[in-house]
Amino acid sequence: MGGIFGVCSKNECVTDLFFGTDYHSHLGTRRGGLAVYDGHHFNRSIHNIENSPFRTKFKSDISEMKGNIGIGCISDSDPQPITLHSKIGTFAVVTVGRINNKEQLVNLLITDGNTHFSELGGGRINDTELTASLICQRDNIADGIAYAQSVIEGSMTMLVCAQGGIFAARDKLGRMPLSIGKKDDGHCISFESFAYINLGCQSCYELGPGEIVFVTADKITPVVKPGSEMRMCSFLWTYYGYPTSDYEGVNVEEMRYRCGNSLAGQDTAADVDYAAGFPDSGTAHAIGYANKSGIPFARPLIKYTPTWSRSFIPREQSIRNLIARMKLVPINSLIENKKLLFVDDSIVRGTQIRQTIDFLYAYGAKELHVRSACPPILFGCKYLNFTRNTSDNDLISRQIINTFEGLDAENRIADYMDCESKKYKNMVDSICKKLNLTTLKYHSLDGLLSSIGINKCKLCTYCWNGKE
Repeated sequence: MGGIFGVCSKNECVTDLFFGTDYHSHLGTRRGGLAVYDGHHFNRSIHNIENSPFRTKFKSDISEMKGNIGIGCISDSDPQPITLHSKIGTFAVVTVGRINNKEQLVNLLITDGNTHFSELGGGRINDTELTASLICQRDNIADGIAYAQSVIEGSMTMLVCAQGGIFAARDKLGRMPLSIGKKDDGHCISFESFAYINLGCQSCYELGPGEIVFVTADKITPVVKPGSEMRMCSFLWTYYGYPTSDYEGVNVEEMRYRCGNSLAGQDTAADVDYAAGFPDSGTAHAIGYANKSGIPFARPLIKYTPTWSRSFIPREQSIRNLIARMKLVPINSLIENKKLLFVDDSIVRGTQIRQTIDFLYAYGAKELHVRSACPPILFGCKYLNFTRNTSDNDLISRQIINTFEGLDAENRIADYMDCESKKYKNMVDSICKKLNLTTLKYHSLDGLLSSIGINKCKLCTYCWNGKE
């Protein structure tokens, strides 16, 4: 996915920008970038952070950066920020999201006189560069942002540093969050609401879907009013979001407690010694499950994180598997001869969980039961790059459906969405066997959405039921 952060201050902003951006490292570890404006020009720095933490790569850069306005990003794809000198002025932009009609937009811009785009590896075009070019199609930056939001299919949340402040724009259906914090000498704008708390800010505003505001050190000026329709990503609470963040007034950690509680409430509790979570994102769900079921909570696996990047980042599955194994350290006495129930935030391809299950059996586990905090994933995300699979058929649920239905599988997916149907139960039983589990159960979609606790019509459920 990725994360973005911005600072408008009456004083030097570089330190706040550095730490605020670093606080988004859990959202992706491929590239990081900072751009600071000193009143005359931008000082920009971009680094590959796949093998080193953000703060390690940028600690020498920030001593040379000066300015009171700046933007930063953690990107799991293209290098950014992008800086442009254009007919509507000089500006810098960072984005998070996905453009599904990229080829159409590129052809449109070239036809209208945009002379070129820089190609990345594999002939790809940088989404942020494309967004910046779209902004330049209008007579001013505010109108340009609104135009870009209107023509991009997918989602695009952005910060544009220009004109003595930062334009903050949330994607048109609010699939991603964007919050503003305030302190005495300025404002911070952040994907994750917790990222500015330790910088002395208090949350003062959360942008609505499609909303655009112009932020300076002194004030927040409305540019485009928020829309009434929202489809916020439910996975932000279930998996991606950091525990200390709030979205739409709902804290991530508390939601996960409720989610585990709900999951236990719909489950016939297994006869096990401990309930545990696959660390780290499954841990809070497991605490909620343990609290509701009365099963003692334990941590048989401890995640060693100081030197390992997130396992979903590498492109090669074999490397993802290796990292996933190396950063989980077992506690023998909590595993050997024990019947364990693990709660996971989700099951996507199933490769890492199967490896972990085999690992636990090798350490003497007697039984291994798994509960998923969300329903079976049946569709790869086309809005936020949640699943990196090249095909929906990489999903373990779709692999099972393909085995059952053959050439007619695509037309039969709906039959597997009803958790009371025979086909659903056969699918879950087959996944259970494939993962070598004692038992496997998934949370219901209604239970998950109720755990979030906001209007269900405002939540995106595409990956579970294909509804946009």
